[in-house]
Amino acid sequence: MRKTYNVAGHSFAIVMPDDNEFWNEMGNYEPFLTQNSEDCDFVVEQIETLPDLSEKKKITRCSNGPEYPRYEIYDWNGLLLLEGAPTFTAPICYRMIMDKGFSKVQFQIEEYWRFSFNRVVEMMFALATASKWTIQIHASVTMKDDKGYLFLGPSGTGKSTHSQLWINNIEGCSLLNDDNPVIRIGEDGVARVYGTPWSGKTPCYRNLNVPIGALVILHQAKENAIRRLPVAKAYAEIYSSFTGLKFIKELGDAYHATNLKLVTTVPFYELDCLPNPDAAFLCYKTVSQQ
Repeated sequence: MRKTYNVAGHSFAIVMPDDNEFWNEMGNYEPFLTQNSEDCDFVVEQIETLPDLSEKKKITRCSNGPEYPRYEIYDWNGLLLLEGAPTFTAPICYRMIMDKGFSKVQFQIEEYWRFSFNRVVEMMFALATASKWTIQIHASVTMKDDKGYLFLGPSGTGKSTHSQLWINNIEGCSLLNDDNPVIRIGEDGVARVYGTPWSGKTPCYRNLNVPIGALVILHQAKENAIRRLPVAKAYAEIYSSFTGLKFIKELGDAYHATNLKLVTTVPFYELDCLPNPDAAFLCYKTVSQQ
């Protein structure tokens, strides 16, 4: 069976056997289902049997810490092989074989189907669209007055909490995505933020998009304070939040180009905050004046 989806204006096809029961578990993808099966940016195909991978040559290992997912990346017969696990020490639970143009990936999953499948498609999306002024970013996004406000920071900073403070205390706010939205800069130069099928622990899968009002980097603090970031600092701060294989030169160049357009188009702020309504009011009052 083949189904086609569209996220942030990018189409991709998923191909799996008709009897794969996981088709019934893909509710997060349903809002993005499309009937247009032509001109896909990439194809994701399940395979039952892996080829002989004994000749693989390790390139790198990626992980943000012991409790974070781990990727091991290899060169194999001119293709890229990515093996992933849910934590740094856990055994490999899925494998992806990709062409270096990122037009097709073949995958096999051994366990943790939901985690693994989402990682496969999410990673392939990030790689295949990097050269098209598109980035996937770790952030929580709240919409207000037809604009999207992105809250960034390391895990545990309070991104979801701050979004919820806006929603609970500022009239007219709603959640677009709580973990993995997509930013795309259009031909008109406008940076927009898009909902995706990937939203972390919060089930929020909305096929909507709005222009970006501001990006706000959060820091836990003993008092609330906000300041506008200069372009150079904003550039460095935002780059660490991108999803993708930045060590590949072509991808790194694309991420840098998009980042440069982004930081010179959209205002960036740094918010020292407590988890209270005053932080939301201060942030909203400041960033909505742009």
